[in-house]
Amino acid sequence: MSTLDESSVLGRIRETRLGQVIFPTTERGRKRRRIVALALPFFILATFGAFIPLAKMFRISVSEEFLYAAQGWTIEPYRQLFASIAAFIPIIGTELSSTIAGGTEAVDDVYGATIWNSLWFSAITTVSSVILGIALAHGLEKYELPRKDLLITLISFPISLPGIVAAFMMIVLFGQTGFLTNFFAVLTGAEPLNIQLTGQPSGTVLAITGLFFGYLYSMIPRATLLLRGTYAEVNTDAEEAARALGATPMQTFRYVTLPQIRPGIVGACILTFRTALAIFGTVLVLKSLSVVTFRFDQLVKVGYELNIASALAGVFFIFTVLFTFLSLRYTSAEVAQ
Repeated sequence: MSTLDESSVLGRIRETRLGQVIFPTTERGRKRRRIVALALPFFILATFGAFIPLAKMFRISVSEEFLYAAQGWTIEPYRQLFASIAAFIPIIGTELSSTIAGGTEAVDDVYGATIWNSLWFSAITTVSSVILGIALAHGLEKYELPRKDLLITLISFPISLPGIVAAFMMIVLFGQTGFLTNFFAVLTGAEPLNIQLTGQPSGTVLAITGLFFGYLYSMIPRATLLLRGTYAEVNTDAEEAARALGATPMQTFRYVTLPQIRPGIVGACILTFRTALAIFGTVLVLKSLSVVTFRFDQLVKVGYELNIASALAGVFFIFTVLFTFLSLRYTSAEVAQ
């Protein structure tokens, strides 16, 4: 190809929208090129790490069968899933699930119970984690604590550990031979087998309590670190003015500090709730409650029901996205006010 031809091709490229991004002639164009260059690695990662797997997952969820590739189309997995969710609804569940399933046979409410377990357990652990995170962030930011750097390191350390390690620590502390189990057994005279928080039948109070502590271990650091950043934006002059006018520390926190950190609290709730929904390793080891992530494992490994697992994952994904979107909209409105 001659130099003239090369110039002609290059000129045509420059006239396209892509060429205007690659070869900008204005400051605005150069700024757009920098934005594209910065966003491109994330877009590539999102394409192969999120968009393609999600598209594949939704395709499997509506396939009639899946051996080496998705074959056929059907909405039966979703019909089965929503019928199970409807069956869990009190009073009207049985009739509603039969209508959705299109038959008269009773529908198992296992998926409805699993989703309900995930929601209420995640909500409880989220509220508990955020409350404790507020207390820790307040102490770290408002008081001159000794060895503060060491405290921050210890608080943030669980973030670097997988859920399986958190579960193992719960076994070490609360198992039949656990340190705290035997400590309380000596104090109360009870048998360690009767008060251990791990190794109990799934769904029992003791088993759920052990899982609750395992969740807190992973979620409190996330809430604390996020809220520490929020505390950095608090107007300390308003707090000092409130105290000068005779307000108690609790009144100052309630009427001055709390309204200022509210967006951070909402952000911490979003982060910890999503974390609670996605925890898998801790649930897999402790086996204390049937939640969505544990049900995924059972569907894929035991029953190899990829279409139902994909449908459940699709509903889970859509719920998480809508929850995050609405929560962030609420947070933006709070900040704007």
